[in-house]
Parts: sequence; structure tokens; C-alpha cells
Amino acid sequence: MKTQTELNKHVVWTAVVTPLLADGKVDYSSLEGLLKKQADAGNGIVLLGSTAEALNLSSNDKNEIVRFATKLNLKTSMILGIGGHQLDEQTNWMKFGEEHAFDGYLLVTPLYAKPGPVGQTKWFESLMNTSTRPCMLYNVPGRSAVPMAPEVLKNLAGHKNLWSLKEASGSIEKYSQFRQAAPTLTIYSGDDALLPFFVPMGCAGVVSVAANVWPTETRRYAELALAQKFDKVFPLWEKASNSMFLAANPLPVKALLQNKGWIKTATMQAPLHHDDFKQVGVLAEMDQQVQKWMKENA
Repeated sequence: MKTQTELNKHVVWTAVVTPLLADGKVDYSSLEGLLKKQADAGNGIVLLGSTAEALNLSSNDKNEIVRFATKLNLKTSMILGIGGHQLDEQTNWMKFGEEHAFDGYLLVTPLYAKPGPVGQTKWFESLMNTSTRPCMLYNVPGRSAVPMAPEVLKNLAGHKNLWSLKEASGSIEKYSQFRQAAPTLTIYSGDDALLPFFVPMGCAGVVSVAANVWPTETRRYAELALAQKFDKVFPLWEKASNSMFLAANPLPVKALLQNKGWIKTATMQAPLHHDDFKQVGVLAEMDQQVQKWMKENA
């Protein structure tokens, strides 16, 4: 298990997709390839987050993915996604994670119920009390239906397992509020495109969707952004990042991964369906632009 300082060495954490075969079964061969690409790039791995369609997978599939991924002994850090709306269920899921070689957890704001600051604080506190490992809190109101209150970070300040925050509201103002509430907390951008805007306010890096298809390229983008060499990242990376959200995540990501030959199919778990995205040509063109950019900025 790594310390919080060791985890902070990763400027990119990749929210890895779950590749599926045409029949909907998990494609473990492709998953191994994706995970190894992230490790080779030096990126941290988020396993079974929202990009992985974790809420749509069966419990058996999630359990097997955990067993499979942790047995690979990858030479990088890996954290497990914890997210839902039933506390006992998520506590048991974390206890399962505690039996495996994870370095920490990603704890999303409770889904659907729209709890206030007290409810949010108690939720995170309960889960962090269950954990023996560092925890990254996750603000994503577009999925949870409620924003995390900045005062939650004040309420939880000093908890030994509070490591960081993934801020994915898409708001520069919201990021600023979190930074004011927790001046020394490690904060990651949850939106690839917004990383350069958060850097002047002490952002540590990015929890990335784009890194699924551009592992080394996204790391280089993050390094340049953190060095405030913004002339080297605009406007390409804003366009590249936004291209990953031309449809519901991870539809575009899987389409490009299949196009690149990194996964066998772009099959999604219901209620998502791969036929809802038909613009892979646009992504293939963007892929070429990113490759060209990488050659110029390696």
C-alpha cells in the first residue's frame, strides 16, 4: 500500500473502461492490455469508476474484475471506485476491496438522493472510517444529481484517510471554492480539458478519460499544463478532450479504442448502446492530430 505522498506522484489517473465482448461478457484479454498500457505510461489507474460502467455491471463481474486486475501486479498505483446510494452496500464493496491490493479508493458523492452537507459528510466519513487506505473524494453533479458542498472538505479536514479530491463539475468557480475550503488538499481535475484552468489554483493533475486512448500523450499534456506551458497544449487538447464526450461516456472512448485495435468491440452494458455513437471517423482524425502533437512535444 502506498502513502498519500507516493500517490501524488501520478499527474494522470486514468478512469479505465471495461472492455466487453459482443455477448456482453468482460473481455479480460483486452482489459489486461489496457491496464498494462497505463502502467507503462506511468499513469495511476482508477478501476471500476463511472467510465468503467461500474453501476451497470453485475456484482459477479465487478468481483472478478477486481481479482483479475489486482493479480496482474502492475508497476503502478491502482484505486477502486466506490459509488452508489446505499451505504451498507458500498461499505461491503469497500470491505471486498480491502481484501485486495489496492492503493486507495475513489468515493463519489451519494447518487440520486441529493443529500445536503451533513448527509454528504456522514457518508464520506463512514466510508473513510471503513478504509485502511487513502481516499479521493469525487464531485460529479452531472451523475450524482447533487454537487458536493465545499464545507464537506472542512468537516472532514484532518481525517487520516482524506487524501484528495476529484473535481468534475465543469466549473472553475466551483474548483476555486474547494481550494478555499481546503487550501492544502491535493485536488485533481476531473475534466481533461479544464486542467490548464485549474493549474494556477494548485491543481495536482487530472483524472482522465482521454488517457484511455492516449496514455503517454495525456501524461505529456498534463506535464506541460502543470509547467504552465499553455501555448503547447492549446487549442489541441481542449478539442481532443471534448471529443471524448460527443456522446455519453464511455461511448466515444470505446469506439476509438476499437478503431485503434486495443479492444475487440465497442459493446456497452445496458442501458448504453454502441449504436448511439456513429462518429468514429471524427475521433480517428483527432487521434492523428494527437499523434502528430506528441511527436512535436515529446
